Amino acid sequence: MQTKRKGGILKWIIIILIVLGVIGAVSGEKYDDKVKDVTSNTKEENDEQNNYEDASKDEEEKTEFYLGEIAEQKGVQIALVNVYESFGSDFITPNDGNIFLVCEFDIANNSEKDIHISSVMNFEAYCDDYSLNQDILGLQVPEANGKKQLDGSVAAGKKMNGVIAYQVPANYQTMEINVSPDFWSERDMKFVYSK
Repeated sequence: MQTKRKGGILKWIIIILIVLGVIGAVSGEKYDDKVKDVTSNTKEENDEQNNYEDASKDEEEKTEFYLGEIAEQKGVQIALVNVYESFGSDFITPNDGNIFLVCEFDIANNSEKDIHISSVMNFEAYCDDYSLNQDILGLQVPEANGKKQLDGSVAAGKKMNGVIAYQVPANYQTMEINVSPDFWSERDMKFVYSK
């Protein structure tokens, strides 16, 4: 009888092991499915995060701005808010074939230190790829009336609005103004205006 008991116990041990193996296999498959789902969700979330970071990087690396767009560097925000074309007045006229182009900028100093803006030192202009100097007479045209020249200090947390004027050919196509709010800046902010 002892032989039958050993065989009977062995038989039950084998049955229990088989049942446990089947349960483990079924549970393992369900667990694998859950792991795969979580992994695929994580991958989708990672893709979304990567797309967001790429978009942020594009915004950070943007170096060309157009009328109304805000450029920011080291806490200083600059925007080209208006461009006025002028033939001058009775007493102030541009050279033959030229017009005055008056460019209005807003500058917001959100940094922690004062900044100094100089229309001569911080601004560099090109019209159809030709270098230009600012034109002081252009600041006297009716379109610039009541507007200040872009020169002076801007305290931390304060703003400045002003104009800078150029003489350009009447048939110009593109005006480009490079602004460097910091003399030690790694890059300029390029503002482009096209007719």
